[in-house]
Amino acid sequence: MTVPTWLSWVDSLAWPWMLWALPLPILMRWWPSRPGEGAALRVPYAADQLQSLGAASGGAGPRLGRALLWLAWACLCVAAARPQQLGEAVTPPQQGRQMMLAVDVSGSMSEADMMLGNQVVERLTAAKAVLADFLDRRVGDRVGLLIFGERAYTLTPLTADLTSVRDQLRDSVVGLAGRETAIGDAIALAVKRLREQPEGQRVLILLTDGVSNAGVLEPLRAAELAQAEGVRVYTVAFGGDGGISLFGVQIAPGEDPVDEATLNKIAELTGGRSFRARNTDELAGIYAELERLEPVKSAGPAVRPRIERYAPPLALALLLAGLAWLLPRRWT
Repeated sequence: MTVPTWLSWVDSLAWPWMLWALPLPILMRWWPSRPGEGAALRVPYAADQLQSLGAASGGAGPRLGRALLWLAWACLCVAAARPQQLGEAVTPPQQGRQMMLAVDVSGSMSEADMMLGNQVVERLTAAKAVLADFLDRRVGDRVGLLIFGERAYTLTPLTADLTSVRDQLRDSVVGLAGRETAIGDAIALAVKRLREQPEGQRVLILLTDGVSNAGVLEPLRAAELAQAEGVRVYTVAFGGDGGISLFGVQIAPGEDPVDEATLNKIAELTGGRSFRARNTDELAGIYAELERLEPVKSAGPAVRPRIERYAPPLALALLLAGLAWLLPRRWT
């Protein structure tokens, strides 16, 4: 509603119809009274003020008292109309996914068959570098981190504090959760963390370089639980062909190759996708694709909050009424 010019200090009135009460004292003054009826309610201490509203003449004191009471009533009506001002424009925060990252820290992740820059590094070191870059672009998401080996552990619950997630990822080491690989337990733990989150936003990205050979729950059984809870699982099979090489010739066998078939079934069952990365560049490309598949929702349009401004006119009404109550004692 467009406010009157005399209320130009506010932007709108939430209850503008309350201003219709402004002439109420005048109507009550001219309302005919029934003969023989007394007052329905006696308020002795306010009798002087009530009479002053209807008094036609008098000295300076009564006239000033009437003016103060009229002003107090007007301020009270303005306060009751709930004047509001528009605050500074605020952009609502981005609303993203509820995403768990499951990172394999089993013994095979120590194999040094990845290139990072010009250096040969362990698989886990390469994965940390790519995941840190991925986290930098997930502002607006709530991300949690779990690691798994023989057992699965949550390092960071779902949080918007991506710095803490990055720090926990950086401090994780091979063998922290055991040397074997419990993929099923990792999926089950992620589902437990995500099941209370909004539907359609529950995402698990699982990175592993091996075969599930430990844990209580079979990977496909865990995938069924994820499907039932509406968790999309994206699996990333990471690692080279294994083995130690000299001038490009493999001279020793490596760890067990990754179980791509099971990872494909997990992704298919839960509505996700499976990926295979044999080097750091391919892994980075996969996480770039995951950004496209699970984009961070853009922030909504800026809004200007409405700030209630009824307190000043209400305080002024009380002050004026108090002064009007004191005037008769001042002029007597």
